[in-house]
Amino acid sequence: MVNGQLTVDAKLAKRVRDAIREMGYLPNLQARALGSGRSRVLGLIISELTNPFYPELVRSFEDLAETSDFEIMLGSVIHKNDEHLNRFVRRLVQRRVEGVAVMTFRADWDYLHELILHNIPLVTIDAAAPRARCLVVEVDYRSGIDQAIQHLALLGHRRIAFVSGPLQHFTNQARRDAFLDSVRKVGLRAKDTPVYEGDHTFEAGAAAIGHFLSLRDRPTAILSSNDLTAVGVLRGLSERRMQVPEEISVIGFDDIHMAEFAHPPLSTVRMSREDLAAAAFQGLMRLTQHSSPYAPEPIRVKTQLVVRQSTGPQTNAVTAKADSARRTGTAAACSGE
Repeated sequence: MVNGQLTVDAKLAKRVRDAIREMGYLPNLQARALGSGRSRVLGLIISELTNPFYPELVRSFEDLAETSDFEIMLGSVIHKNDEHLNRFVRRLVQRRVEGVAVMTFRADWDYLHELILHNIPLVTIDAAAPRARCLVVEVDYRSGIDQAIQHLALLGHRRIAFVSGPLQHFTNQARRDAFLDSVRKVGLRAKDTPVYEGDHTFEAGAAAIGHFLSLRDRPTAILSSNDLTAVGVLRGLSERRMQVPEEISVIGFDDIHMAEFAHPPLSTVRMSREDLAAAAFQGLMRLTQHSSPYAPEPIRVKTQLVVRQSTGPQTNAVTAKADSARRTGTAAACSGE
């Protein structure tokens, strides 16, 4: 009856429930797991909590898990070179987790060895862990980046730069390649589309500005591979007293909550944390309901451009000064000076 069985007399069941409440009794979940063969525990591995993208994803995943009566064990690969992460993975195995959502954008699988060895279901982003019982969540980077580049092209931009994440990771290569394909589609040349390799931080965005402004042909628009980098770009431009979007347009990627409150509010490619969390949770449920070697189709997550105030028509500083000079000259001619 404590376990929710309905075969007990209703009056007796009420007396037992009342006694449970008075005594503050809590069931032993580990003992229950031994009896049922299910732990009702899922693992969730993220990159780092200091990136605002991840708390929003964690909250959505936890809400789904709680609704289905699952407990979550949360770990971060910020410690991927330390014993910390290895201990966490061992705890996942010891708790007999039913599956693990690996919500990082890095194809580094060494730390997952014990999970793979114990045939624990995994959901990963963009690429499957080798030899694992695995479902892949595929993010449609190309669609959102196509929308961003087409938006900038329609605004007249012909020199568009990109700040990538670390290119040793597959997902960052995918975003960079989507950018290069998109700019080719609108007829831009390679020399007009410089790429700066960053590390998804504020600092990388600020450093990218120093690089781009040192070029002979400066970009008039910058697309960043995540919103933290884009906010760093905004900071770098502000420090140089450059106006956004009057002198240069900026677009981010992710649409974290901070993007709406940047100055100016950031145009960005939205990758829904809710959709990503739902795909990861649904993927784990599919895997746990099928025995190996079940090979499910990937779950695709869409992206969508969100236009705010950080993008505008192409009027960089040189063009603006030339336009001003032309206007001054025309006015002088009309007045007969």
